[in-house]
Amino acid sequence: MSGFTALILAGSRGGPEPVANHAGVAHKALIPIDGTPMILRVVAALGEAGASRIAVSTNDAEVMALLAGYEVECMPPRAQPSLSVLSAFETLGAPLLVTTADHALLRPEWITQFIADMPPGSDLSMLLAERRVVEADAPRTRRTWYRFGRQAWSGCNLFYLATPRAADALALWRTVEVHRKQPWRVARLIGLTTLAFYLLGRLTIQDAVDRLGNSIGVRAAVVASPFGLAAVDVDKAEDLELVRRIVEDQRASQP
Repeated sequence: MSGFTALILAGSRGGPEPVANHAGVAHKALIPIDGTPMILRVVAALGEAGASRIAVSTNDAEVMALLAGYEVECMPPRAQPSLSVLSAFETLGAPLLVTTADHALLRPEWITQFIADMPPGSDLSMLLAERRVVEADAPRTRRTWYRFGRQAWSGCNLFYLATPRAADALALWRTVEVHRKQPWRVARLIGLTTLAFYLLGRLTIQDAVDRLGNSIGVRAAVVASPFGLAAVDVDKAEDLELVRRIVEDQRASQP
């Protein structure tokens, strides 16, 4: 797919950023990976995947100065990522691919495969990777796992807002954002029956997303990534060291 619009979330939650401090930079997006700041690696991957318009949600002066020489536009972030997406979505419109500045390993083929695998007619799609896939590609990574039924999943920081109706999901995303490490709370939001299915291990991730979507009139879909590294971002110092090792190993394996 070519000619799509993309948004990169590069805001700050305020206060010190431990992983940025660990790397000796002022903002996490500026952390160098193999000599290139993370956010430029993300911009490059989006461009190679066919993005014709790239926006970055940031108000950091150093990040904006770095991006000044690239064909990207900067938008002011809001207090939470979901609110930043909603604000940008109102300007950029649908469809919109959303990712994050700390997705340092992002590859264009992950993006094109994600878009190709999305179910037709979906208003909103999100990319997740099953635990066995992630640990096969990155056995040393420590992620937050969403456990549904017999499977555990990790988010891949890639979302596709396909239609204007996806805006209705962003308020709900805000609630999920708050409880992202407690999926039983997310299940409880959509009724006791759903919670019971979750506690009995009979609720799949797609079932949960279907019920959440149906509750607000949005058709939402989970897309399973075949690429385990798609779930690896840089939230902590140990993530950064892992990503740097992966990139070094990839470079060493090239002819």
